[in-house]
Amino acid sequence: MQLSKLSIKNFRGIKDAQLEFHGHTLLIGGNNVGKSTICEALELALGPDRQSRFPVVEEYDFYNADYLDSEGKPIDIRIEVLLTDVTPTVRRSCKTYLERWNPTERKLLEQGEIDDVDADGLQWALRLITIARYNEDEDEFQASTHYATIYDADNEDESKVSRAVRRTFGFLYLRALRTGSRALSLERGSLLDVILRIQSLQTGIWEHVRNRLEALTPPIDDGAKKLTPVLHSIEQRLSDYIPMAKPGDSTRLFVSQLTREHLRKTLSFFLSISPDQKPVPFHEVGTGTLNTLVLALLSFIAELKDENVIFAMEEPEIALPPHTQRRIADYLLTKTTQCFVTSHSPYVIESFEPERTVILRRNDAGSITGQRVTLAAEVKTKTYRRYLRRGFAEAMLAKGVIVAEGFTEVVALQAVAAVMETTDQNNYPLDLAGVSIITPDGDGAIAEFGRFFVSLGLPAFAFLDKKRRSAKEASALTAAGFTLLNEIAYAGMEELLVTEVLVDHQWAFLEAVRDAGTAPNAGIPAVRPDDEKVRLITKNVLGDSKGWGRVAELLDLCKPEELPPSITGFLSNIYLAFPRPIVVPLPPKSTADENGEGSEQTSSATASASEALSA
Repeated sequence: MQLSKLSIKNFRGIKDAQLEFHGHTLLIGGNNVGKSTICEALELALGPDRQSRFPVVEEYDFYNADYLDSEGKPIDIRIEVLLTDVTPTVRRSCKTYLERWNPTERKLLEQGEIDDVDADGLQWALRLITIARYNEDEDEFQASTHYATIYDADNEDESKVSRAVRRTFGFLYLRALRTGSRALSLERGSLLDVILRIQSLQTGIWEHVRNRLEALTPPIDDGAKKLTPVLHSIEQRLSDYIPMAKPGDSTRLFVSQLTREHLRKTLSFFLSISPDQKPVPFHEVGTGTLNTLVLALLSFIAELKDENVIFAMEEPEIALPPHTQRRIADYLLTKTTQCFVTSHSPYVIESFEPERTVILRRNDAGSITGQRVTLAAEVKTKTYRRYLRRGFAEAMLAKGVIVAEGFTEVVALQAVAAVMETTDQNNYPLDLAGVSIITPDGDGAIAEFGRFFVSLGLPAFAFLDKKRRSAKEASALTAAGFTLLNEIAYAGMEELLVTEVLVDHQWAFLEAVRDAGTAPNAGIPAVRPDDEKVRLITKNVLGDSKGWGRVAELLDLCKPEELPPSITGFLSNIYLAFPRPIVVPLPPKSTADENGEGSEQTSSATASASEALSA
């Protein structure tokens, strides 16, 4: 069974989202784009225990915290899911509400298509609607999941999906870090509690624990018996006011309140992770160990739910080394029916096929869209694999991409941008704007990079050297769709720098290199030669140390007004395309506020409210 479609309305930061999924899915995008909200929406709709919490949702789970409209009527959170290729267990539990799904056309059969109901390749599907709203009569927030085929807003009780049925969906959700603090406790809904429930081990467990604790010989005391006399003294004083049923044995100490709920909160899993260490509570171990423990529990649950597992996991890379990240991704892809993973890690991203990767974007109106990464003719598979960890993973999370011809160009652009952003507050830092600078390590793949990023809906800007290009090469660059195709007037970055950077700075740079002894074969003389010789030596030093980042050392000697205009001019266009966000000023104080009348009115209103509460 898999989730094929998801619709979200008015949930947290999402005003509206219409998403389609094709099996295992990696959700990527910038911060606050809605990745976690999508996982939370899935748990609210499919999780067996989420709707048992109190409150199941709260004010800020509604978009902009608006849970009542202008007329005071409830505004619904609405989550719709389409489950396809449903399992035999779900078919038996929900047979009255099933529909037929055409996976090739990715649509449900409609009225009038009854003759096709038994066609080859069709699957059974189940549509569900989850509604959360404020109940004014109860003064609380409520949520419930319903069968979409019979849902009636005027009679919602008839269509509710029971908790027992939701358990058959096999949905599991691991939040980033947050699950760890209670994963191995026995609180309701914890992973250990889920395991016990699946294996039907809950029956009698609490009575067994209570009996064992009750059978301990109290009072709990040390060898010196210092506590017992105190308890007897308290008991004797109580007996002056309250008749004692068992004089001398009426006061006792226990390690717990001996209720199920209290035991759930106090019992904890202890773990020893090294030979010299005594067992400690599981939440006291390192974050990486804790996350791995949580994964171990989830894998156990997945094995118990052998028919179907839909697994949502936030940021598996947190506190874990790369090899563990890859193992987790491999586990999810091979051991679950369907997984939803959010991540910023290139090691996780490269584990998913590009067509399994969905880039999420959010507009200013709270609408979320998802775009699958497709290579097609835009970029070769080997190019994608080669550059994924080195740049594509970052660029796919960006809002814009600068494709620079080589590493030297990347270093030069970064160095100049750092100065321009420091000296002019109108230049919004590229990192904050979400602009990535990457290189294909040469001229040959610039058009290929451009096609790929443009296909993802990203503004792409090219910064490349001047060279003779064939008609085919020139056409490919033009057709790539770059927002700005910037070809410098020089055959390379080294030539640009020795032409546009002051010769005095070039000589200061060469002296520093000579004195550091980092270029012994460069032939840098002890006495400054003529300007033409300085430029020639500088060009050779920069050319021989492309991977050292020495370009930045030269540019650091320049004042802002001395930076190469070929670079500053290009970057100025980028800053215009990604301006600094406008800060909306606070409204000015009213005259009444300045005269103190506003304060008196506020105080009066507060006093009236206090009187009303007291009454």
